[in-house]
Amino acid sequence: MNVRRRLISTAALTGVTALTLTATSACSSETAAGAKGGSGTLDVVASFYPMAFLAEQIGGKHVHVTSLTRPGQEPHDLEISGQQIVQLEKSDAVLYLKDLQPSVDKAVEQSGVKTKIDAASLTSLEEHGNEVGGHAAAHDTHQGEEEGGKDPHIWLDPVKYAEVAKGVGTAFEKADPDHADTYRKNTDALVKKLDDLNVQYTEGLKNTKDKVFITTHAAFGYLAERYGLTEEAISGLDPESEPSAARVKDLEKMAKADGVSTVFYETLVSDKTAKTIAKDAGLKTDVLDPIEGIVKESRGEDYFQVMESNLKALQTALGAK
Repeated sequence: MNVRRRLISTAALTGVTALTLTATSACSSETAAGAKGGSGTLDVVASFYPMAFLAEQIGGKHVHVTSLTRPGQEPHDLEISGQQIVQLEKSDAVLYLKDLQPSVDKAVEQSGVKTKIDAASLTSLEEHGNEVGGHAAAHDTHQGEEEGGKDPHIWLDPVKYAEVAKGVGTAFEKADPDHADTYRKNTDALVKKLDDLNVQYTEGLKNTKDKVFITTHAAFGYLAERYGLTEEAISGLDPESEPSAARVKDLEKMAKADGVSTVFYETLVSDKTAKTIAKDAGLKTDVLDPIEGIVKESRGEDYFQVMESNLKALQTALGAK
């Protein structure tokens, strides 16, 4: 995929040794002592919200979870700091999604963390462009710069997210066998909730007047494929890539031809382009949240609440019966 690559700075890398020597003062309350420090909990560093949510739900009281991506920060833009590298080195496990955040990938690769859990390896990833779903199979002519890109947005498909959850649960069991039964029980409960969410989406989007929706960036490809819809993205897999004038014009024509009523924007990136296209095409706008982080503007306090809000927004835009 062509997400903008931001590697760790040379200064951050060369400063790791010095930072490690002063880790106690550098990390303060943000880093737990972890199992290595004798607290009895598994210290887990998660790359961003969907990974942190899994770790918290599965680990419960037996884990301490710290996210490298702060609330409100666009995860694709994360540049990992020297302090965070130290935090990573001190942890018992790291849970991340390879190819979403290049600086995290680099740090994990160079770290000595014993348990490294790559969510992308726990399910299958597909190549998605700006157009994904039913229409894409027939006339996928809008791949452009995103052609051949592996789509990392697996958490927006409850089925794939459940597959990842199972793998994370197994990894926690191996890393902390004393609490394996709890991790297994929590994993089963989380998978059950994700299965129920899948049923909600399947039933809720089964009978809709329209099947095409427009989004800010191509985050909902797996969701579209799962529930028989077509996502048309203004930008590609990178939320900050700028669409060409031809792409904008094409979207306006497509919206009219396919009866699209709504252009969806999200909470962590600018809504300017989405609102401009909607205004020019005479369409409405609404939020479809890729759940890359929970902020005050989010329509819900956790993954499940926001996913339910997303379902309602899709049902309204697509004319669910």
